[in-house]
Amino acid sequence: MENQHVGTQSIAFARPPYVLETASAGGLLEQQGPLGKSLDIALTDEMNHEDSWEKAESQMVLSTIRRVIQKSGLDRAQIQYIFAGDLMNQLTASGFAMRELAISFFGLYGACSTMGESMQLASMAVAGGYASYAVAEASSHFCAAEKQFRQPLAYGGQKPLYASRTVMGSGSVLIGYQGKPKAKITGITTGRVIDFGIKDSNNMGASMAPAAAHTICQHLNDFQVGPEEYDRIFTGDLGEYGLQLTKELVERDGYRPGERLSDCGMIIYDRENQDVHAGGSGCGCSAVTLINYIIPGLQSGKFKKVLFIPTGALLSPLSTQQGESIPGVAHALVLEAV
Repeated sequence: MENQHVGTQSIAFARPPYVLETASAGGLLEQQGPLGKSLDIALTDEMNHEDSWEKAESQMVLSTIRRVIQKSGLDRAQIQYIFAGDLMNQLTASGFAMRELAISFFGLYGACSTMGESMQLASMAVAGGYASYAVAEASSHFCAAEKQFRQPLAYGGQKPLYASRTVMGSGSVLIGYQGKPKAKITGITTGRVIDFGIKDSNNMGASMAPAAAHTICQHLNDFQVGPEEYDRIFTGDLGEYGLQLTKELVERDGYRPGERLSDCGMIIYDRENQDVHAGGSGCGCSAVTLINYIIPGLQSGKFKKVLFIPTGALLSPLSTQQGESIPGVAHALVLEAV
């Protein structure tokens, strides 16, 4: 049986590729959250022993990729491809890190959906026989992202309560067939760009929610299943208000996900004791939550089958300055216990 294209936007893998190993890194605030103790790499400060936030993120990327390869027991030469991305202009955090690795590199920009995009492409490369092993990675850095997309931190401007906090974190996942699997990837649904006309760059949840809802509904329709097929459906980084909007949009299309619909941005921080407003966002949000919460849940038996849907807001500083709306995209993966 060959891999099948299902419906209009999905693929069912006849031989599901495995998540073989993972590694994650996080900043000080992330270490204080519910997932902090399970991080592989704990940054001591925002500079990460570098002289700029941008270099700090690049070093974080390099560290997590090196760690996932080290944990796997593989030689670096056995990794055919790295699929990685971040939020910085021209993917400099990822691209500069790759100078040290000498592994074929695909640089990706899916904004905060990048972990989903990178895992989808790595899975397709492995399942298609084009790679024995591939690494999927995504990262974000709170200080670098604020500086680029909104305002300098020194300005001290207050944010509305519906704003989310960009996670300072990085996650790397090794995908292949040969090794001890942590989970298997049985299907994917690649999202389309959806734009509901939101222009507020603080309101990431509202700008990404329509794309999240579209991908969820399209996935369920493509595979001809209902939300009850999954123990949990994890969106990427919508935060409190984006998650509620997504639920309303999904219900409008006739599905009732109920309490099984969750969001990584609501899991990575302790919102009662940490001042993160609506929750977490950034490429590192879904990456760290996947590695330190979702996959361990599949391994422990807490979950048997989940839908993982990182979400991204495809804005740039220039598009915001020109008054453009903020398109969104969301990429889904079916993850199952082995």
